[in-house]
Amino acid sequence: MESIKLSTGEEFPLEMHKVRIVQKIELKPIDRRFAAMQEAGNNTFLLRNRDIFLDMLSDSGVNAMSDRQMAAMMVADDSYAGGESFFRLESVLQRVFKMKYFLPAHQGRACEHLLSRVLVKPGSIVPMNVHFTTTKAHIGLQGGTVLEIPADEAFNIASKEPFKGNIDIDKLKKAFAEHGKNIPFVRIEAGGNLLGGQPVSLANIKETSALCKKNGVPLMIDASLLQDNLYFIKVREAACKDKTVLEICNEVAACADIIYFSARKLGSARGGGICLNNDALYEQLKPLVPLFEGFLTYGGMSVKEIEAIAVGIEESMDMDMISQGPSFIRFMVDELVKAGVPVVTPAGGLGCHLDAKAFLPHVKQAEFQAASLAAALFIISGVRGMERGTVSEERNPDGSEHFSAIELVRLALPRRVFTMSQVKFVTDRVIWLFKNKDLVGGLKWRKEPNILRFFFGELDAVGGWQEKLVKKFKQDFGTGL
Repeated sequence: MESIKLSTGEEFPLEMHKVRIVQKIELKPIDRRFAAMQEAGNNTFLLRNRDIFLDMLSDSGVNAMSDRQMAAMMVADDSYAGGESFFRLESVLQRVFKMKYFLPAHQGRACEHLLSRVLVKPGSIVPMNVHFTTTKAHIGLQGGTVLEIPADEAFNIASKEPFKGNIDIDKLKKAFAEHGKNIPFVRIEAGGNLLGGQPVSLANIKETSALCKKNGVPLMIDASLLQDNLYFIKVREAACKDKTVLEICNEVAACADIIYFSARKLGSARGGGICLNNDALYEQLKPLVPLFEGFLTYGGMSVKEIEAIAVGIEESMDMDMISQGPSFIRFMVDELVKAGVPVVTPAGGLGCHLDAKAFLPHVKQAEFQAASLAAALFIISGVRGMERGTVSEERNPDGSEHFSAIELVRLALPRRVFTMSQVKFVTDRVIWLFKNKDLVGGLKWRKEPNILRFFFGELDAVGGWQEKLVKKFKQDFGTGL
């Protein structure tokens, strides 16, 4: 995807695809959006799709599939065991990751479950650049502890550092010195979801790999967001600008001992898998697949989805395809920065991330700034984002609140889904909300689950700020839309 300049001087990313299938959506009146937010307990996960205009909650399982993917689904081999669809996907993965074995699973968190069950023991310490919520939960369920050691720049919201997802090599050396044999593996998330989709450089991956090999510890890469990360390596890392996407992918994979992924992101279909070379580890994992997922040649996935994933991963080696998300995100980030709206910079993958701490400085972190901002944005726009802050954390062992280092609202841009006019609509409503930010207040728990509370928890508004926000919106727009 290239940035195109109009005769007026305006620049914006131009889609390198055309739309052939559409789905009708509806912008509900603000009174209905407000009611829906109350019914959902101010948790955007609990909203019903019927009330949502633009769904920017996630890029997981909601990316648009290509015509080639749809066609591939029609030739799926639906055999319970030994189906050719599996071997077609295996062949593609062997080409991009150069690894001997592939174990299928129904999605990325299933891979985390299997890997944690085999590798993590009570007392294990797992260093990583950044955790993902389910990753941390699976490691914790096996008695292990996550040790996050990203580069210091990772938590600098407004930054020019091109690879804020990098692991801190000095901190990793210290982790090996202090924890030694208690480290079962080192994990790199390429790129960092909870850091705002920030990428990891190839140089950092290589340096981490060398240190892991020196200490006899496997390096595991979560490749769910790899296609965005490959794009950033190519355009931001000088040593890689003349390499093909496939060449870069091969180099990344050569650094890893284990690669797992959610195909709901990488591959734009629904599934996942683990790739590795180690014979002994493969034999340990193999019986767990039919026990928890499905037989070894489908792993809990629909065979139609397996065919679509094979094509989707091939397409993720195409620069025109993988530039779609980052280009739209960069456009949105740039427009918001011009308006003074605090966002994560530089623009990353996955989505545009609003800095809720700076957006709502008058709201206490104990009243959940990111969750409050996500609720407010839905009420005034019908746009569903995701809280990526303190609500996404878990309480400390003593029961006290564990405050997140950063409070973000993610506005995901699923690949090839939204149009430029929709991106401009969201940008306009975010800018309006920022101008009226003083109307937004905090939230308090109504119902707080013990595990994965950000999925199921319900909150109430502190005071009547949401009613005031609705009133102001109607005054300014003269309409309920």
